[in-house]
Amino acid sequence: MAFLRSLLGDKQIMRRSSSSPSTPRGFMAVYVGENDQKRKRYVVPVSYLNQPLFQELLSKSEEEFGFDHPMGGLTIPCHESLFFTVTSQIG
Repeated sequence: MAFLRSLLGDKQIMRRSSSSPSTPRGFMAVYVGENDQKRKRYVVPVSYLNQPLFQELLSKSEEEFGFDHPMGGLTIPCHESLFFTVTSQIG
């Protein structure tokens, strides 16, 4: 498991390979990327669900996929840099 430091703070996002599907308690897996070939799996704290900036990403996801996510899990259709910008501002 690799840890990525957020751009503006000490929060950590975990990136796990798809071969290691387990998710720690208190975290959730999301798939981030603009298309199926470039999506990567990240594990983020469930507390992000209450954050307005993260909710904007979820709204974008809902608009594009509804409840039918192509990766079998929550898919956020945005560039990784936007995802990191948003998550770095959550704190």
